[in-house]
Amino acid sequence: MTRRPVFLITVMCFGFAFFYIPILSMIIYSFNESRLVTVWGGFSTKWYVSLFSNRQIGAALWLSLQIALISASVATVLGAMAGITLARFRKFRGRTAFSGMVTAPLIMPEVITGISLLIFFTLLANWIGWPGQRGFTTITLAHITFSMVFVTTVVHSRMIQMDRSIEEAAMDLGSRPWQVLKDVTLPVISPALLSGWLLAFTISLDDVVITTFVMGPGSTTLPLLIWSKVKLGVTPDINALATLIVVIVGICVAIAGWLMSRAERRRLAEERLAYRSNG
Repeated sequence: MTRRPVFLITVMCFGFAFFYIPILSMIIYSFNESRLVTVWGGFSTKWYVSLFSNRQIGAALWLSLQIALISASVATVLGAMAGITLARFRKFRGRTAFSGMVTAPLIMPEVITGISLLIFFTLLANWIGWPGQRGFTTITLAHITFSMVFVTTVVHSRMIQMDRSIEEAAMDLGSRPWQVLKDVTLPVISPALLSGWLLAFTISLDDVVITTFVMGPGSTTLPLLIWSKVKLGVTPDINALATLIVVIVGICVAIAGWLMSRAERRRLAEERLAYRSNG
């Protein structure tokens, strides 16, 4: 009986080591004095100074953050609507087709999605003259298109697990459907909405394949800039940039986890109080 836990712990340790040791080595070598990534030349923070003075990286980062914030927010709204519809309206005309269209991008290669969006934007430009050129708008719309699918999946899963008796009790007390949605449904699924937003934000921030097809002149995002630099060899300033991203993402995940845990504890406490009041 003791062999199985030891085996599982060993496999888990190897898995974490395989994933985190490269990240740890990248963080260490971001403080390397030498320009050669594989040669340790002493401790230095000059690459962080060089990074903050690089206007090209700053512009690409700002563009990526703008696109990620807008696309994640819009995708969360659209994905929440789709997830609630699939969970609450079990039978309506076209539900099978709608469900298939929602889940199709999950299994479709990103190359196919990128080519499809490129053709779509090209046809629109020929037919109605919009978009005049590919850039910020086309990238944002493309990111909304494929990231809302992940939000829909997260929200739909949470809605299925939700106790419908709470909504029914609110309607029995005289609440209208939109009031039930605002006061009951959305607060209960708020952890799923936050998780979906973070997932959409992350997917948008690090996308390369789809962005390559729908980008235009002057719309180079941070992942594309890093990809172009890596082709010529990894430099310590890229390690510094990646280290900052890891730190920022780690802080955001920790804050989001704390917020979701607090929201879940509050929800459970309110449910227990409601059951006691009804009992």
